[in-house]
Amino acid sequence: MSGGVDSSVAAALALEAGHEVVGATLKLWGGASDSGCCSVADVEDARHVADQLGVAHHVFNYTELFEDHVVGPYVDGHRQGRTPNPCIECNRHVKFGALLARARRLGFDALATGHHARLRPGPLGPRLVRGADRDKDQSYVLSMLGRGDLGFLLFPVGALTKAEVRGLATRLGLGTADKPDSQDVCFIHSSTGRAGFLAERAPLHAGVLVDAVSGQHVGKVDAVELVTVGQRRGLGLAVDGRRRFALSVDVEARQVSVGPPDMARSRTLLLDRWTWVDAPLPVGARAMSQTSAHGRPVPCTLVDGGIVFDEVQRLVAPGQTVALYDIEEPEAVTGSAVAIAP
Repeated sequence: MSGGVDSSVAAALALEAGHEVVGATLKLWGGASDSGCCSVADVEDARHVADQLGVAHHVFNYTELFEDHVVGPYVDGHRQGRTPNPCIECNRHVKFGALLARARRLGFDALATGHHARLRPGPLGPRLVRGADRDKDQSYVLSMLGRGDLGFLLFPVGALTKAEVRGLATRLGLGTADKPDSQDVCFIHSSTGRAGFLAERAPLHAGVLVDAVSGQHVGKVDAVELVTVGQRRGLGLAVDGRRRFALSVDVEARQVSVGPPDMARSRTLLLDRWTWVDAPLPVGARAMSQTSAHGRPVPCTLVDGGIVFDEVQRLVAPGQTVALYDIEEPEAVTGSAVAIAP
């Protein structure tokens, strides 16, 4: 129970389905936070909803695990010129790693969450599919789940739209009914932003922009560690007046290669850290690929070490997750991997 409306309603629906429910809230971040799901107010909101529902509530402290597997790798990734996805790594190591293992050890039959995703029977067991509300679908950030996890999970709000979730929370009188959704990375405070957070934990280095065609220096950036492959804003205009895009980031050399829009696209994408939610796909298999939480899925073919898109796509930053969906059943997640390079 994160203290938001989705997990509040998920707990209520689990009770309604006849389950014996115990609420658990995770303490993940010990620093300043005014967004995400890690504040003291969020814990109090979760506890209040548990009281309303008449269920026991516990807080599990995973701050050290969160630091080691989410915050630390996030900082290290930027230090190396990558753009990590901390929410997916939190799901991988904490919410569906440590918490799921703990639930099993304590003898629970299932772990229910407020994610907008669904489970559907398949030949190898449950399949992970998109939530009914496509605008709120969270199957992308759950694409790191292993095949052995799905049978232990429940997603009670996955068949509902967000409006239906809020309507149900209102009818039940839950205190989180009108609470806004979390939007940002929970450990980054809005007053300092990503730049301020990283500057406190790692040295940031000014760098030069190098034109990928001419090799000439065409500008500067305050911190190469803050540049994302595919980025357009903040890189200035080229001599022809067209916007430049970041094509690659070399932190050690303190330079960013930039080029025109046609160079910021590619058909190939190198991937590693494969995770299979469903049966592993072989080289040559077809799939639908999604490269961001709310991105448009596009067809691709698996090749040795990555994928080839049917059509040229915008560059995907190293460190970002690519979710693969079944080509025949595009709502069903097959697996995921992490981008190495376009």
